[in-house]
Amino acid sequence: MEKAISIADFDYPLPDERIARFPLAERAASKLLVYRGGTIGESRFSHLMEYLPAGALVVFNNTKVIRARLLFHKATGARIEIFCLEPCDPADYERAFAVTGRCTWHCIVGNAKKWKEGSLVIDYEGGSLTAERAVAEGEDVVCFRWSSGHTFGQLLELLGRTPIPPYLCRESEEIDTVRYQTVYSRWEGSVAAPTAGLHFTPEIIGALPQHGFDTAEVTLHVGAGTFLPVKTADAREHHMHTEFFQVTLDTLDKLAAAARERRVVAVGTTSVRTLESLAVLGERVLFSGDAAPDRTVGQWEAYRNGATAENASEPLAALARWMRAQGLTTLHSATEIMITPGYRWRTVRGLITNFHQPKSTLLLLISALVGERWRDIYAYALDHDFRFLSYGDSSLLLP
Repeated sequence: MEKAISIADFDYPLPDERIARFPLAERAASKLLVYRGGTIGESRFSHLMEYLPAGALVVFNNTKVIRARLLFHKATGARIEIFCLEPCDPADYERAFAVTGRCTWHCIVGNAKKWKEGSLVIDYEGGSLTAERAVAEGEDVVCFRWSSGHTFGQLLELLGRTPIPPYLCRESEEIDTVRYQTVYSRWEGSVAAPTAGLHFTPEIIGALPQHGFDTAEVTLHVGAGTFLPVKTADAREHHMHTEFFQVTLDTLDKLAAAARERRVVAVGTTSVRTLESLAVLGERVLFSGDAAPDRTVGQWEAYRNGATAENASEPLAALARWMRAQGLTTLHSATEIMITPGYRWRTVRGLITNFHQPKSTLLLLISALVGERWRDIYAYALDHDFRFLSYGDSSLLLP
């Protein structure tokens, strides 16, 4: 990345009243902006299938949002909020949620100045949850202990709150427990929802094959970094957060076939990050003979690759062959990929997504896909009463 990316060029006026504070009564009732063939129009999300490319493979991120916010109160009455971000010990999500008795997490601590020492306790029927704070390499690490037979995942369900985005400027409510979760969520690990998927209903998903579309699922656990605005004048200096993902061998085979025909449509930017990262892993195998290609995808690695395939089909097939040689049925990896204008798209040819914050990495990704037309798309949405951000309306972008 040689050319500076001025984040000021990715700003737009977002009136406070255009931010959707709550979801609509029905998921599929949201408006749908359609950008196709260079033209902009609108419909309803329930009519999505009328606009998808023929034979498209629609890819969902099946991560599940955890109740990651725990509220403690000190004897003085001070409220301390612990936001669980990523497991530390055990380090993988599946074991971290299944463990009993003790675990540690990387966390964000709210009102941290009031908690300089000592333990915090939440009492519940059958036991108590104790939190002890440490700081490691500038980050808060919290050790949780409990004596009941609950797993940590069960304790989060029992005691935790849904981590709705901070820009909603409200406390989470009971409606968020259901609606800040996709209907196809499967694997626990996210602290933010893949919000493009919030519009889908079981009926719409079930109807996709009937209309000639195929579906696939990947898993990327969305981190709190997705909320972080770009604070540097040059977006290249923004440090991208790490997010963990996994994909099955069967899905990888399906993606390789669909990529050959250039018909992969991603549901949400988190699916995009996974799909494009998989292609980078495949390029390691195809062009470098990498014997261990499943290590983290670097922030700018996709821009530095010298040899590249015409599309992602060959790299994805190469990655699938590597998995078979290793006897793997599921690939686990992580990504820090940052998709900005000038990015060479490998896998994704279309995107279903919401409307994102000004000066955000997500808006940079949109610009990378549709170019300068992002301004026209967002101006249309503002002029035609579209609702913005996580609980807002949707768009289908087919450049």
